[in-house]
Amino acid sequence: MNNNSFLDYYNIQDLNMAIHEALLGVMPQWLAILLEGLAVGLLIIVLYAVLAIILIYMERKVCARFQCRIGPNRVGGKGGLLQVPADVLKILTKEIISLKGSDRFLYNLAPFLVILASIFTFSCLPWNKGAEILRMNIGIFFVLAASSIGVLGILLAGWSSNSKYTIIGAVRSGAMIISYELSIGLTVLTMVLLSGTMDIQDIVMSQDRMWNIFQGHLPAVAAFIVYLIAGNAEANRGPFDLAEAEQELTAGYHTEYSGMHFGFFYLAEYLNLFITSGIAVTLFLGGWMPLHFPGLDGFNAVMDYIPGVIWFVGKTFLVVFLLMWIRWTFPRLRIDQVLTLEWKYLMPLSLLILLIMTVCVVFGITL
Repeated sequence: MNNNSFLDYYNIQDLNMAIHEALLGVMPQWLAILLEGLAVGLLIIVLYAVLAIILIYMERKVCARFQCRIGPNRVGGKGGLLQVPADVLKILTKEIISLKGSDRFLYNLAPFLVILASIFTFSCLPWNKGAEILRMNIGIFFVLAASSIGVLGILLAGWSSNSKYTIIGAVRSGAMIISYELSIGLTVLTMVLLSGTMDIQDIVMSQDRMWNIFQGHLPAVAAFIVYLIAGNAEANRGPFDLAEAEQELTAGYHTEYSGMHFGFFYLAEYLNLFITSGIAVTLFLGGWMPLHFPGLDGFNAVMDYIPGVIWFVGKTFLVVFLLMWIRWTFPRLRIDQVLTLEWKYLMPLSLLILLIMTVCVVFGITL
């Protein structure tokens, strides 16, 4: 099976079109589109919830292993498999408290903005050929724009709660996210320059011969490292979790939230971890594209038999594990250290990487 036949074999676009044509045969077009939209929305919500449960359980087990503990080991047997569903049920049954002195409208709006930004970016992930929910020719630009909505929710949550702990956490988080978005944008631009397109699926397709991290030489490797650091910071993950420093701020910007409102912040944090890893995989590690090396036709043919969705999910969880490893290895940084790392080191380095990649692309110095 050559590469083109592999792409056609696992392409589900034909299945999507067949379902659409079947619906058009029994109902009006507007009703068919409405039903398709509802089905896709339900799929996003279910996939979102399932991934959140998996990531929370994985975080607890990885954390326990690094700290020589066991982790969840009661609810659901020795492995504690039902501990996270039990926690979800507990959150759903908790009362949503209304705070005296808070801005009621903004207080209730903030968690929805955070979860909305997460769902928008989650919908752009390319799971397989033909298996994207949102696709446009400026897809990677849309991801950057949609992800920036989350910081508005964080700032509103901190300010509207009328608490000194929440406002300090929100200011910290806002300063950190806005700062590290610069490095993320520059590293993403570096890969867009190498791929020659802003369409997320086309970025993946441009890596059918070799992943960007290999064909982009050292600038791509450096951009990958910078992206992981900046992405970790934007997702409020350790060692950049000073916005939720429990020793100082209780829970930071969502200290005053309870029930499902708190659950929205909790879900968004873990799904942002998956989204950050998924974008890293898409830009640097070929997305759903198998591992190919020029000249190794036998090896490439074997890799082609593995479905793209398995490649994407496997590589994404590998990056997730790497980010969890970082969180439970390094101590929390101070706010001055966090901002110094970005403005004095990562942003100048990102600009230098972009300049070097520009020279490589102009003069054709790529694999």
